[in-house]
Amino acid sequence: MEIYLIRHTTPLIKKGLVYGRMDVPLAASFSAEKEHILEQIPAVLDIVYSSPSFRCKVLAAEISPVYQMNTALYELNFGDWEGDTWDKVDRAECETWMNDFVNLAPPNGETMLGMQQRVMAFWTELLQQPYQQVAIVTHGGVIRIILANQQNIALKDSFNLKIAMGEVFKLSIP
Repeated sequence: MEIYLIRHTTPLIKKGLVYGRMDVPLAASFSAEKEHILEQIPAVLDIVYSSPSFRCKVLAAEISPVYQMNTALYELNFGDWEGDTWDKVDRAECETWMNDFVNLAPPNGETMLGMQQRVMAFWTELLQQPYQQVAIVTHGGVIRIILANQQNIALKDSFNLKIAMGEVFKLSIP
């Protein structure tokens, strides 16, 4: 199975915005970024999955109008911090979370461990399907979790994996 992990294109946001689950508009560069992505994936795919987030659904619809949304592909839920900028988040709470983001969640948010469990449950189910070519339009955090799993990188070290906006990762799974 060939799986194309595709990060959404550049959002139009103010610098430092916390926007894991929050819907945000796309930057004017969307068309150019989309064309670059389309050049990297097959014209015909067995299935296209997308996060329910607007920034992913728009791109997924351009790849295939019959894409399937899956909530397992959402970005990390930053809870009460969503919509704030990082400089407005309580410094002490943020430092506590950053020191153990795998096991601790932002207030009313989600832990990375919890996110990993939902993403890997989706991944395990996907690998049991008969598809040959699959595209997944999602977020940097989801891609990071899958790549860390494939490369045996601990979740706490997964932020060493750099995932650019609009980047495509091709995985060949036997």
